[in-house]
Order: sequence, then structure tokens, then C-alpha cells
Amino acid sequence: MKKLVLKVNIQDDKDKQKAMKAVSSIAGIDSISVNMKEGKLTVIGEVDPVEVVSKLRTKQWQADILTVGPPKEDSKQGGGGGDVGKKDKGKEATPMEFGYMNYGYPHPTIYYHLSSEENPNPCVIC
Repeated sequence: MKKLVLKVNIQDDKDKQKAMKAVSSIAGIDSISVNMKEGKLTVIGEVDPVEVVSKLRTKQWQADILTVGPPKEDSKQGGGGGDVGKKDKGKEATPMEFGYMNYGYPHPTIYYHLSSEENPNPCVIC
């Protein structure tokens, strides 16, 4: 099981609902939560992080992976493993760097107009 934290640019509750619906369609997800103040989407489950990011990017949201790791255990469930995980407390996760920038909007459609002067033998039915 993995805990995946993504940085997503979500503006309002409608975008939040659409993003959660898009991510929830992926198989293997146990829970999804969104922190709108920090702009973070947390996904817990057996899921490929690249698949989650690509699903959000196809729905026009800029998504960056912040952290991927095991989910934190509750102190009630841990029951006495006091030193487990203390050595990694000082390290801070850094965002992953990608070699490209996805701006989150589709490319404009380019229309071409050919005149009859450019094509001397056009087939025109009047």
C-alpha cells in the first residue's frame, strides 16, 4: 500500500469534486482526500503514481508528485514500536523535477484555408 501526495491546482469545490471523481475511477484506491488550502491531493492504495498524474493531466489539471511512500500508522495501531521511522523525521520531501512543462490547457486548433488560386484543379460541386 502506498501513500501518494500530489500538488494540484484546484480553485473551488466543483473542481475538487471533478478531480476526486477522475482519480476514483482508477482501480486499487482505498481513500482520497483533498486539502484545498495547501492544494494537495492525497491518495492511499495500491495504485501507480504515474497513472494518477496522467489521469489528472488528461482532465486539464496541473499535477505534480510531492511524495510517494508507505502510509503512516496510527499510534493506537502501532502499539510499542517507538523507534520505528524516527530516523527519517529530519528529511523533507522535495518535489520531483520533470524535463517538460504541462500548462494544463489544450493546444489551439489551427484551420487552413486553401484558395482556388493555390490549387488550379479543384473539384467543386455547385
